[in-house]
Amino acid sequence: MKTTIAILGIGLIGGSIALSLRRDSSHHIIGFDVHEANINKALVNGIIDEGTVDLQTAVLDADVIIMAPPVEQIRILLRQLSDLTLKEGAIITDVGSTKTGIVDYAGILSQKNVTFIGGHPMAGSHKSGVEAANELLFENAYYVLTPTPDVPTGQVERLQQMLSLTRAHVVVMQPDEHDEVVGAVSHFPHLIAALLVNQVSAYNEEKEWHHRLAAGGFRDITRIASSNPRMWRDILLNNRDYLIKIATDWRQGFENIMALVASGDGDGIEEFFRDARDARDNLPERKRGAIEPLLDLYIDIPDHPGEIGRITTLLGSKQISITNIQIRETREDQLGVLRITFRNERELEKGAEILRYFDYHVYPRE
Repeated sequence: MKTTIAILGIGLIGGSIALSLRRDSSHHIIGFDVHEANINKALVNGIIDEGTVDLQTAVLDADVIIMAPPVEQIRILLRQLSDLTLKEGAIITDVGSTKTGIVDYAGILSQKNVTFIGGHPMAGSHKSGVEAANELLFENAYYVLTPTPDVPTGQVERLQQMLSLTRAHVVVMQPDEHDEVVGAVSHFPHLIAALLVNQVSAYNEEKEWHHRLAAGGFRDITRIASSNPRMWRDILLNNRDYLIKIATDWRQGFENIMALVASGDGDGIEEFFRDARDARDNLPERKRGAIEPLLDLYIDIPDHPGEIGRITTLLGSKQISITNIQIRETREDQLGVLRITFRNERELEKGAEILRYFDYHVYPRE
């Protein structure tokens, strides 16, 4: 029996979900997008079975509706769906980065005989658009579902089973619990990274060495500041209550450590950094969480002509793709003069294996 799935928004996330769900031949994927070019690309690349720019056509017979537009468009879609004819018993879910506000707003569908279950696949890419869709995008990542207490267990299990095709770890949380946790481990770090970059940029106007020396570790630890500004505007506004609380706690912690610095309390400062080191060392390793991991290898290479070409040839011979390569001028934070960034963790591991075989000293990011 065919299950019809409508995916609203055929970009990186929507396209990647579609590719994952097509692993089950009983799924019929209908794509909707306001841009017909996205639909055409998805059809040409076999990402969807059929596509339309008419929302009612897309959802009329859908057993499952997955809303995957930019986060600021999700409420608009919910409002539009509330005025359309939907299949009785359909499941509707979204991929938004905040959940409480969206789940509350989904009450607009209460007059329909459908089930809304909030969702958040915690994976992304430095690329965007349907062209970057990848059926492995969610592999080993967390995919959070946030059903309200009135949602039937059977509907949650049905959606969980379907989304298991993404090869993500599908977990269930309360909407407010999701927003509090993700606010602390993703939203607030993005805010801090942006603050740091803006601060150094301001200093650089007087002393240009700030940007030059920021090319190494500083650029790495603030990489998340390169995220989409409009998206983060909407995320911060939608999670403002928890972010204000987190910022208050952070400000108190910052004032405490700076008081130790002001008083010259060396033992207290050392304890502060020891506690942070121990806590970080106890974080799960090689797991995908709220912020995408860096897929980097650092390599010591001799200063010989053609050495970088030899390395890329070795990787290419094993069909291992890389997304970036860099000679590092500042290396206080990590061994290795050459940094290579891989497309996914699987290719990083293959790359490390082949380079070690040829006697290169390789250092994965810690």
